[in-house]
Amino acid sequence: MRREHPLEWRIRTPEGVTFTYELAGPVYRALAWAIDVAVLVVAGWIIQMIVIPVQIVSADAAAGMMMLMYFIASVGYAVVLEWFWHGQTLGKRLLGLRVQDAYGLRLRFSQILMRNLLRAVDSLPALYLVGVVAMLCTRRAQRLGDLAGNTMVIRLTRPVRPDLSQVAAPIYNTLRDHPHIVARYRQQISPQEASLALQAILRRDRFDDNARVEVFRELARYFRKRVPIPTDMIHGVTDEQFVRNVVDVLYRKA
Repeated sequence: MRREHPLEWRIRTPEGVTFTYELAGPVYRALAWAIDVAVLVVAGWIIQMIVIPVQIVSADAAAGMMMLMYFIASVGYAVVLEWFWHGQTLGKRLLGLRVQDAYGLRLRFSQILMRNLLRAVDSLPALYLVGVVAMLCTRRAQRLGDLAGNTMVIRLTRPVRPDLSQVAAPIYNTLRDHPHIVARYRQQISPQEASLALQAILRRDRFDDNARVEVFRELARYFRKRVPIPTDMIHGVTDEQFVRNVVDVLYRKA
């Protein structure tokens, strides 16, 4: 793994495949967080409305309740959305940013929780000064929460339509006989997962024989787990051919 450009980070897999990510700098992240703050301001107003009846009984209890609820809302907002939206809050989604595991692995809940719990430290002493300094000093533009959670924030670039000439199946794609399964694949598989499989196909000749077999075995196993299909549909179909069939239906409309 290495940084080739001030806003790029490249991850090279053991099979020799390189993925390039565009890092999100402090400006983009600040704009995304400003949108999230606006959401939290609305949440704070709602919390105030909820706490008003408690103030009649005890002002101190109301203040404590309000602080607790706002802390839960501010942390929970980012944690819940980044988990269910695969690394995105509303601000990140609107600006095309995403939280990513620093090694390109699947993002875990513990990582999301850690990076958001340390947001309070990154915000010290004001205006996220600690976080900004950390981003400027680290190779992957990480604030302290990212370092603790082993995450980074990337910019999602608009994908260029790939050359699918190498994906065309040499034999008939049996998946196309089952439109409901094709629809489930298109619904369940994310663009990032489809792109990963496509890159494996386009670079298959660069793998040695053992790595090629292992890569397509794992991809085929993953796709079959995401969308279970009858065994007779894949009888006699190799793992590599199955992956090509899946990529074919994901990228080709007809």
